Formats: sequence, C-alpha cells, structure tokens
Amino acid sequence: MSRIGNRKIEVPAGVTVEANEETIKVTGPKGTLTTHAAKNITLTQEENTITVTRANEEIKTKAMHGTINANVQNMIEGVTKGFQKALEIIGVGYRFTVKGNQLVINAGYSHPVEMNIPEGLTVTGVSNTEITISGIDKIKVGEFAANVRKVRPPEPYKGKGIRYKDEHVRRKEGKKAAK
Repeated sequence: MSRIGNRKIEVPAGVTVEANEETIKVTGPKGTLTTHAAKNITLTQEENTITVTRANEEIKTKAMHGTINANVQNMIEGVTKGFQKALEIIGVGYRFTVKGNQLVINAGYSHPVEMNIPEGLTVTGVSNTEITISGIDKIKVGEFAANVRKVRPPEPYKGKGIRYKDEHVRRKEGKKAAK
C-alpha cells in the first residue's frame, strides 16, 4: 500500500491539470510543465482535488503510484510558487560570476569553469560568493545545482568548496604534529 500514492492533491485556483494516457500537463501562473504518465495509473479530478489510482497490484504499477503522485504535487507547486536552491562558495579567490546565459566559477583551478544555464532556469548572483538558482521544474533546479556543486565539492579539512546554503559540512581534525 502506497501512502504517498493515496494522498489527495489539492489544486489551487488558477491551476489546470490535464491528464491523458500518455502525458500529464499542469498549467499555472508561472508556466506549463508536462511529464509522461505511467501505464495503469489514472488521475481523477473532482473539483479542486486530484486522486491518483492504480489499476492492478503489480510491482511496477505499485512503484509508479507514489512517484506519479509526488511528481504531480511538485508540478503544481512549481507552477504556483516555483523552486529555488541557494549555493555558496568558500575559499580565497573563489567566486561566482553570471554573464548572460553562462555561469563562470573561479574555484581554485588554473582556469575558470564556464557552465551554460539551462533554459527555464534563472541564476541570480546575491554576491560574489553566493548564487540562487530558481525555476518551475524541481528536477532541473536540483540537477543544475548538483552539477554546480560538483565543480568543487566542500572538503572536510578547511571547508573550502561549493556547498548548499543550508548544508552542514562535517569537519575533520587533520594531522597532529609529532612530539
């Protein structure tokens, strides 16, 4: 039994959800998102609530039941509020620069790392050491933030590197001098 799959989804005013056998389309004030629908999963809408049901008890169908429910919930939240991730960079000379459709990262390498910002996302520089990635698709926002973090993940000894704003990096003590 899927608890997340059985959850009822509230649809706020101004949001429309259209589902057919192949796709699920959610339209709201910030934009439109689409995703593939799974086989044997149906969405039924009664006024402002959506219920996700499955046709059988096969393992694949049961697995997709909660996934489709969570994806539709995230799509509704994305077209109404949007998603954002904040990143910070720590280290001497480390900095972020947003140039048009590119994010330039100086992270201690011999060259600056340039990353193209995906379509549908906006990257704003709060300061030289902080950026905010925002968009309506939770998957795209999280994936781009993870790719930026991969350029220089935080290291445990000095804490230098790129980390999420709310991330706690566990620090290590390092070597001790022999006495």
